[in-house]
Amino acid sequence: MQSLPHTYAVGARAAVEGLVTVSSESLPDISSAPPKEFDGPGDQWSPETLFLAAVADCYVLSFRAVAAASKLTWENIECHTQGKLDSVDRVTRFTEIENSVTLTLPADADASRAETVLEKAEKICLISNSLNAPVHLITNIKRSS
Repeated sequence: MQSLPHTYAVGARAAVEGLVTVSSESLPDISSAPPKEFDGPGDQWSPETLFLAAVADCYVLSFRAVAAASKLTWENIECHTQGKLDSVDRVTRFTEIENSVTLTLPADADASRAETVLEKAEKICLISNSLNAPVHLITNIKRSS
């Protein structure tokens, strides 16, 4: 890892109507639109889904790093993230986020140690640590067949 601080830059552009294009140097553009709940088409990434994708992605990448440092043998991880958007003091914001994680281990792996690694990944996830809303972790550990 490069020494901190890091700086990241993105841009967004749009016409009066239609999709918003989100871009960052050396990355493919992403199209976005409001979600159905805000009268959008519901078939594009939205700021809300991109936000939750960042939470899920960061958790998985944090888990990989902790698992590697812990020398934990694992086969697959899936993180499904759900966020609750609500109005608090007349401000619309995410009030709660839940990461539901399923980790698949080889038959001989230590499930207790894996649970510790899952919990540590939650604690070091920089996106979750940057949020105002609490992030709850639900884990499910299974064995490969």
